[in-house]
Amino acid sequence: QVQLVESGGGLVQPGGSLRLSCAASGSIFRINAMGWFRQAPGKQRELVASITSGGMTNYADSVKGRFTISRDNAKNTVYLQMNSLKPEDTAVYYCNVNTNYREYWGQGTQVTVSS
Repeated sequence: QVQLVESGGGLVQPGGSLRLSCAASGSIFRINAMGWFRQAPGKQRELVASITSGGMTNYADSVKGRFTISRDNAKNTVYLQMNSLKPEDTAVYYCNVNTNYREYWGQGTQVTVSS
């Protein structure tokens, strides 16, 4: 089965930066797109950023100009560079991979922005 392993979360001060990584492994189908979602306590899960296999990107308005999504298609890995972090960015971040067969989710990694 396909597994998505996330890393890079942690505690940072407002204005700080983090880079999340998500590596997909296993008998994966052709990847159409990869992305990052986040969910804060008491809130619904929301799309943060996505990127197609061709490199087209999409961002939530709240993170435009601060976050950058990138990918290495050969390694089935997606990254999320997060700069100028704000307390409202605090959430569990989930990696998502869309394939021709189904979608896969990472285990989630906690990002906490606090002084």
